[in-house]
Amino acid sequence: MNSTDMPSSKLWTMNFIFLTLCNLCVYLNLQMITPSLPAYVSAAFGSSGTTISFVISLFAVSAIATRLFAGTLFELFGQRRLMFIGLIVFAVSTAGYALMQSMGALLVLRIVYGIGFAVAGTAFGTLASEIIPKNRMGEGMGYFGLSTSLSMSVAPVIGLWLLNGYGFGTLIAVSSALAVVVFPLAALIRFAARKGAASASASAAQNVRASGRGHSGFWEQGAMFPCGLNLLLSVTYGGLITFIALFGQEVKLGNVGWFFLFNALMVLIVRPFSGKLFDRKGHAAVLPAGALFTALGLVLLSFASGMPMLIASALCYGIGYGMLQPSLQAWTIQRSAPERRAVATGMFYNSIDLGIAVGSVCLGFAASGTGYAGMYRLSALSMLLFLIFYVMHVIGSKRKPALSRTQAQTRTQTAD
Repeated sequence: MNSTDMPSSKLWTMNFIFLTLCNLCVYLNLQMITPSLPAYVSAAFGSSGTTISFVISLFAVSAIATRLFAGTLFELFGQRRLMFIGLIVFAVSTAGYALMQSMGALLVLRIVYGIGFAVAGTAFGTLASEIIPKNRMGEGMGYFGLSTSLSMSVAPVIGLWLLNGYGFGTLIAVSSALAVVVFPLAALIRFAARKGAASASASAAQNVRASGRGHSGFWEQGAMFPCGLNLLLSVTYGGLITFIALFGQEVKLGNVGWFFLFNALMVLIVRPFSGKLFDRKGHAAVLPAGALFTALGLVLLSFASGMPMLIASALCYGIGYGMLQPSLQAWTIQRSAPERRAVATGMFYNSIDLGIAVGSVCLGFAASGTGYAGMYRLSALSMLLFLIFYVMHVIGSKRKPALSRTQAQTRTQTAD
């Protein structure tokens, strides 16, 4: 355990600022390249839509597989060392895009790029959970997550502008520069060892096991439930980023890109406030309302035939998404033993990628039978499942202490 785990209410430390900037640069790199790559691959290699989809999805598969091992590697070799190894792989593979002359080489590069991103991103998320004071975990994760939200808002626009105006080489040069900038920022992050770390970690692990939340090499059992809820949320996002342009064509609604602008704007506004509410009142004050707003946004989108309804749906979805994701990440960390935070963080990020992939595939099949408007109504059912599972969990959690008290009383009476 690090010195940053010591009780403190200060959030905006230099460590936290540098780490958030690192995360921003990495996600700017990713979000600049990803939406621009299909157009480049199509023009450079004459690839079909199926091949392009494989090129894009291979990155996600690589990242998911890597995170299964990243948490264990962090425990064995240390977070800082693995973080810099991941950054080196990420930066070199970014520059490598400019040298690709064949589809086979590009596919290999996508795998390597996914490995570097997964290792670096998991390290950043884990270190953030250690830097943020425990009593401000929701708020801190909300602010940390703003770096991701901001990159998702502006990076695709910048990337496509560079691609169309200056070419793929310039896009890769700027993206590589962002990857290089991360190194001096990461080097400025300081972590001092805390005395008694081993005994504190062992005690925390015993508490987790005593509560029935064990772990294995690849997953942290306590993190499974919030990660499962996050997967359901990500299913809806997968349907949005994959099909909203086609939905716009179906209902003859131009410039559907405004959805993401207003969605991102609301996420930026809501995240800090929802984090503070999570810290003060707990997950029950945030998750049900967030799920309802998300579902409402999807239903409104399915009926959108003009810009006002599109914007209203984006605002509702942004409120819900901004409330849910940082709160689920904070809850994931809270339910995990300190020495297993890297594993839990990897699980959380994997739930995002897996949910988006599942949403893209399953909702795509649904759209073939219902149309895209009907698909978004079906997508809202994912949030209904979210609420059902959450309520069942809350009821089950309340019953366990009652059962424990009853068992204790029974044992006492038997002893008497």
